Amino acid sequence: RKFYYITLLRDPVSRYLSEWRHVQRGATWKTSLHMCDGRTPTPEELPSCYEGTDWSGCTLQEFMDCPYNLANNRQVRMLADLSLVGCYNMSFIPENKRAQILLESAKKNLKDMAFFGLTEFQRKTQYLFERTFNLKFIRPFMQYNSTRAGGVEVDNDTIRRIEELNDLDMQLYDYAKDLFQQRYQYKRQLERMEQRIKNREERLLHRSNEALPKEETEEQARLPTEDYMSHIIEKW
Repeated sequence: RKFYYITLLRDPVSRYLSEWRHVQRGATWKTSLHMCDGRTPTPEELPSCYEGTDWSGCTLQEFMDCPYNLANNRQVRMLADLSLVGCYNMSFIPENKRAQILLESAKKNLKDMAFFGLTEFQRKTQYLFERTFNLKFIRPFMQYNSTRAGGVEVDNDTIRRIEELNDLDMQLYDYAKDLFQQRYQYKRQLERMEQRIKNREERLLHRSNEALPKEETEEQARLPTEDYMSHIIEKW
């Protein structure tokens, strides 16, 4: 069997707000082991943002203020090879160098994937998936913009703060959008080229049929079909 890694990326601000709403309702990631290089992070390497069973009811400000919040740059962290930076050991290398290595690793892994999609471009995502894996969905993807994140009203200062907290994700998403459009345009050009070749072959076939002598065409029409001849032979 051949396996493919695929993923869907989302606008970092919308994704961050959506995760906050999810956590606010009581969601946790306690079952996530965060395995890296064969071990889980220590409590010192990955402190908790809250005390108790969950962080339900947290405000957006509280969510943003936690320096250990794994929601920050989540997409880069989940795509990158954390072993390159000492996993969750923040003292392994300087922070700026760590950030750059993670970003470049995430970009490389994204580029190496046979397919990835963008939540904000559902129809194009469907098209790319179908063309990449030669599959056809029964129904077209729908672009729903009324999400939980879309229902959150935040001011410009808050948006800028979220962008700062997710600076690596913002850079990754810009890269992903450009790569996504390149792949989409390539597949569209390939489809148009295949259609032109198909049309040309059909025209050539049509012309060759028209070029046959009338007597030969009529004689071919009178010949028994292959199925009919097989039936006669079997009966005989």
